Amino acid sequence: MPLNLPKAVVVYFAADKQDGEAVAECFTENAIVKDEGHSYHGRAAIKQCKTGASAKYVYTSEPFACERSDRPESSSSQVGSPATFLAVQ
Repeated sequence: MPLNLPKAVVVYFAADKQDGEAVAECFTENAIVKDEGHSYHGRAAIKQCKTGASAKYVYTSEPFACERSDRPESSSSQVGSPATFLAVQ
């Protein structure tokens, strides 16, 4: 059954298959992304984070469930495990 994902989430997953610039454009200039114990503030830092992750890891990302939440965060317990991404509208 296809997921009914918010447009912003669809755009993010499409950008994640591209490059750091595409991913950074999914965020506002004052966004903060937390990954591997670091905080990345703003589009330039988010672009750097995505570029570094793409160089360091080979991964795929595909949404498999969708639910509404007021929590603006994402998490993953370890490399190789499913990550949970929560989008706030």
